[in-house]
Amino acid sequence: MPVSTPINLKRLDQDEFKQLDYAVMGHAYQCQNSLGRLCEEGIYQRDLADRLESAGLGPVHVEFPIQVTHGDFSTTYSADLVVADSAIYELKTTAALIGDHKRQLLNYLLLCEQPRGKLINFRPAGVESQFVNTQLTLDKRREFSVDTSRWVKLCNRCEMAARLLDELLRDWGGFLETNLYLEAVTHFLGGEGVVLARIPVSRQGRLLGTQPVQLLSSDVMLRMTALTENQDEFEVHLQRMLSHSQLRGVQWVNLNHHVVEWKTLTKS
Repeated sequence: MPVSTPINLKRLDQDEFKQLDYAVMGHAYQCQNSLGRLCEEGIYQRDLADRLESAGLGPVHVEFPIQVTHGDFSTTYSADLVVADSAIYELKTTAALIGDHKRQLLNYLLLCEQPRGKLINFRPAGVESQFVNTQLTLDKRREFSVDTSRWVKLCNRCEMAARLLDELLRDWGGFLETNLYLEAVTHFLGGEGVVLARIPVSRQGRLLGTQPVQLLSSDVMLRMTALTENQDEFEVHLQRMLSHSQLRGVQWVNLNHHVVEWKTLTKS
């Protein structure tokens, strides 16, 4: 089983979730009214959990662990709150909710095979919240094609990285956080001590500094993204960075929804 949690979460339909959420949000407002909007996230987390338990909306799980494995690789995420063994809530104390927050919660929903969850932000003058929904099932996320029309083998570990990512996608499915796949690939390629490095970046012979990268060999970099648009613009900037390094090339993999795109960039 690639994903494990302490309990199997119940799936709520839209009406059931809205009914539960109405009660949860009432207590979230009370949290901010009582504590103000300047506390740290953990304070709101504990206060909201206590209020929900006292109101009979439990059980409430704080820092709910979601373990993801593949072979001897393992990593664990922690969802802020799971209410009534079913609804996942992610809490924030930031100026405003952004796309990264939505992607974080979506990652938890997909791993737990839950169709909906909610973000709650306590920092603004009024509590900010946002529903996050998905219709993607694990079977649907395992449906993908691979485009290697612009891929060229630059080193032996290039093929190994491609094979590893293919295995991970067939096990976990797509649409998860890019860093999860990259963390696993790094593990199977020998770990951070082997893969992670800082390479010099220079212009006209003058060293400007060093850039952290993932290496497949001493002169081939691995770059992983999940872009659904503006890929051409990203490629231009990736090519510029390459031209100011001592690297021979970049193996760029882009997880574009159901299409895995492998592209090899070399110095022109």
